[in-house]
Amino acid sequence: MLFVELLKTAWQSLRTNPRRSLLTIFGIVIGIAAVITIISLGNGVKAKLLNELQATSTGKQTTKINYYSNNGSNKMGFAQNDVERIKGNFSSLAQVRVLNPISRITTSAQIGSQLKNISVTLLQKPVTGIKLIAGHQLNQYDLAVASPVALINRKTAKKQYHDPANAIGTSVEIKHVYYRVIGVYTSNVSRYQTNFLLPKKVFYQNLSANSGNTLKLTFNQGVNVSKETKQIVKFLKKNGTQHKNGHYEYFDLGKLLKSISKVIDELTIFISAIAGISLFIAGIGVMNMMYTSVSERTQEIGIRLAVGAQPNSILLQFLLEAVMLTVSGGLLGFALGGLLAKLISLALPFKAILTLNSFLLAFGVSAFVGIVFGILPAKQAANKNLIDILR
Repeated sequence: MLFVELLKTAWQSLRTNPRRSLLTIFGIVIGIAAVITIISLGNGVKAKLLNELQATSTGKQTTKINYYSNNGSNKMGFAQNDVERIKGNFSSLAQVRVLNPISRITTSAQIGSQLKNISVTLLQKPVTGIKLIAGHQLNQYDLAVASPVALINRKTAKKQYHDPANAIGTSVEIKHVYYRVIGVYTSNVSRYQTNFLLPKKVFYQNLSANSGNTLKLTFNQGVNVSKETKQIVKFLKKNGTQHKNGHYEYFDLGKLLKSISKVIDELTIFISAIAGISLFIAGIGVMNMMYTSVSERTQEIGIRLAVGAQPNSILLQFLLEAVMLTVSGGLLGFALGGLLAKLISLALPFKAILTLNSFLLAFGVSAFVGIVFGILPAKQAANKNLIDILR
């Protein structure tokens, strides 16, 4: 008998008892839907985390190298020379940029007759996270025209001038620039809990635009970021403008990304395996239905054997019935699982991701369940003896 004819016969046999067939399919649908939902959400979490950790949306990966002074020097670790040397020696880089810090910068200041170590936060726009005790805030005009004015923290002002109001109008020398104190503030925001708030333009106006203690590297696609960054750090230790006065450190983002990806994949597989237990139970249901079908259709099997049907044809027909049940359930489960994942992700900060691999998994697993749990009933049908049936 041709395969197409066997397929039609198997379909017609399943249609003779649609309720039983649908109930059997339902178990497969639940199992596959659970697995697909978990995998889709896992893919979404993975994509979200990797996208946030990567610095660009074009697939290019970034890393940062930080410079730390050995003797507390206020000199910046990276300059334009470092940028040019790195660009000239490493073709794997798409961009090299020095980042200027703006928060909790440690430096020295001449306050009155005393030289003190202080911390400052640099402002690019007026802030709202502070409470003014005396004087007035830095306004947009001060920041735009780079006026050498400053806000002093209440604790610093009280310690230096006893009465915070006495700080108004005084001058503070920071990096050879005299700032006039125009306000005293207090704040619960951590980034503003520094000694002074200064305009960024003024603080960096006497420094090169490419001066700073953090170097941001953007690599071309396909580059081994960890390996390349190690080589750049090694290069800076020998050729960096400040290599004798400090040291260089970097955070291996590529290694972190691989570790996170591996953990998410392992968790997804583990949870999917637990959900896959329902597929085993559904497979038992398929086997039970097929055994029942074989028992009910003994006369049909006998007639087919009497007219010359081969045992292999009977085995293939019953096996096809089992596979058709499970594959139908697998496809419906894939659709249901994808829909559930999309609905669940509406309440989450990431989107579920359905992939071709998920579809192939649903199809492959459901077909495998049909073959494994359908083979024994199919063999029983194929091994029936015509004489025993006639008796």
